[in-house]
Amino acid sequence: MTQRPVKRSLTLHGHRTSVSLEDEFWHAFREIAAEKPIPINALAAEIDAERGPDLGLASAIRLYVLRHYRGITPAG
Repeated sequence: MTQRPVKRSLTLHGHRTSVSLEDEFWHAFREIAAEKPIPINALAAEIDAERGPDLGLASAIRLYVLRHYRGITPAG
């Protein structure tokens, strides 16, 4: 069964923004932030800072979650 993304609010650099993510990605994103442990907005800001100009924030979060669970660490 395909699920539509749900719009969720985040605060990045003091400004509210929203991302549309499926529940599974949102829950996994929150779990990763809790594991680190850092606030979800701080993790979103890290992802935002590292994504390229051609990649939307929601897509960057999805890729981050996928890489996390595949055991792929970011280069750097």
